[in-house]
Amino acid sequence: MASDDVQISHSLSDRELQIVELVAAGLTNQDIAEKLEISKRTVDNHISNILTKTETGNRVALVRWALQWGKICIDEVNCCTLPPPPGGAPTPDIVAEPAEDTEQVVS
Repeated sequence: MASDDVQISHSLSDRELQIVELVAAGLTNQDIAEKLEISKRTVDNHISNILTKTETGNRVALVRWALQWGKICIDEVNCCTLPPPPGGAPTPDIVAEPAEDTEQVVS
């Protein structure tokens, strides 16, 4: 069954994934239509196709599915950091230093 889930996630088009992100952001179908400059009926059709492909019955289940499979990122939750591009600058090391006004406990 796990392979079926992977196949489902690959069968969503780029536009369908874009719509999933907008659904997760809380937009209505009308809001999505206006944002993407398409008709509401087209959005309705996309949503119907997405719910069928993901085997989810409603928008809440769709968002849960998208979070589970890493298709969306909400407020830095469920996000992964991509490695820098080849030849890109390395990520600097972050060193945490104690604040000057805190006491250090010595054992």
